Amino acid sequence: MEYNTTRNHLVMKEYGRHVQKMVSHILSIEEKERRQKNAQAVIELMGFLNPQLKNVEDYRHKLWDHLFLIADFNLEVESPYPIPTRESLQAKPAPLPYPKRHPRYSHLGKHLELIVQKALAEENEEKRSGFAHIIAYYMKLAYNTWHKELIPDESIRSELNAITQGQLAFTSTPYVRAYREQDDQFMKRSKGGGSFQQRNRNNNGGSKNRPQQKFGKKRFK
Repeated sequence: MEYNTTRNHLVMKEYGRHVQKMVSHILSIEEKERRQKNAQAVIELMGFLNPQLKNVEDYRHKLWDHLFLIADFNLEVESPYPIPTRESLQAKPAPLPYPKRHPRYSHLGKHLELIVQKALAEENEEKRSGFAHIIAYYMKLAYNTWHKELIPDESIRSELNAITQGQLAFTSTPYVRAYREQDDQFMKRSKGGGSFQQRNRNNNGGSKNRPQQKFGKKRFK
């Protein structure tokens, strides 16, 4: 019996042991034309065994790269794509640069600082006033997200004054509706009110408390 511990290393597990044996057989073929036909057949088999690659752009290029990887880059065949090297396939991508900015007012987010900088660079007074009103509205909305009561306008004005060093000021009061638990309960009742007959029975106190009408039988002579 042949155990896995005595076998060679399986390079790509998604294709299985048999594909790797086929590639090893192709390496032993000396005739170039026959070796090329067998490589084409193995490429078709790899595409059949790994169909999810068809959703990838230029998936046949991936199959040829995998073929050379399984053959340990010792396969001498003609490929319709550039033949890869060990360094090109095993190279790791460069790390993504992450922003190292630390916003001063983290509870309002870093995007607010960008908007404030754009507002301070605006020379038109009307647009500058509109920026101030939008910034104040956003600050009030951000506070309302985490608090059940609205913050006073004086607190927003003082914090905006501290952020912009007195260069921006809003005149009109930004309207933000306060969140209340009663509103949440009302929305739940309005969404799951049940059928019309159920609501009608609930409003009338139930069908058991409703007085029943009695109709007598009329006798005709």
